[in-house]
Amino acid sequence: MGLFQRVRRTVPAERSFHYEAAASLSGLEDAVYGYLNDYNPNFRREMVYICIGTDRATGDCLGPLVGTQLAAAGVSPYVYGTLERPVHAGNLYEVLDDINRKCPQAIVLAVDASLGSTDRIGWISLRSGSLKPGTALQKELPEVGDFHISGVVNIGGFLDQMVLQNTRLYVVHRMADVIARAVGGAHRRFAGKYAAK
Repeated sequence: MGLFQRVRRTVPAERSFHYEAAASLSGLEDAVYGYLNDYNPNFRREMVYICIGTDRATGDCLGPLVGTQLAAAGVSPYVYGTLERPVHAGNLYEVLDDINRKCPQAIVLAVDASLGSTDRIGWISLRSGSLKPGTALQKELPEVGDFHISGVVNIGGFLDQMVLQNTRLYVVHRMADVIARAVGGAHRRFAGKYAAK
């Protein structure tokens, strides 16, 4: 996870989409598909999806909502972080150890909520490299993922824990739906390309 390797890029290092934009689903799906091709040519390595967050704060449930949808759709046997079994600060090290045992050469896509400025609420960003979970709450946690998706669910900078607990579930749910559908669609396209060979 977070293996820094030379990757021939066919997509930009960062792409952002607002969840309400008409082209957000197709744009994010195409971008994730490009990353899957860049990071995992020939589909030789397992794909792991780690969706970070908790259902105890509406602003932090973006990851578990995405993970629940990916798991229900059967996208991959390696989906970590659902509403039933969330991945959070208390168990992140244990989950990463489990992934390293089961799929030591895996390509990892991490998903997490983030806080930002008012004009960035609702934006979903796909970036190369690892994400650092818990940053908004000043938690020291390991970096996760070869590439990642973060969604700005609310404003940050002051009383961040309170902000996460008072975030509108509607916005988080809509963002999670776009992310899960885009990742699921990209994974099916990617896997289907190699299943036919």
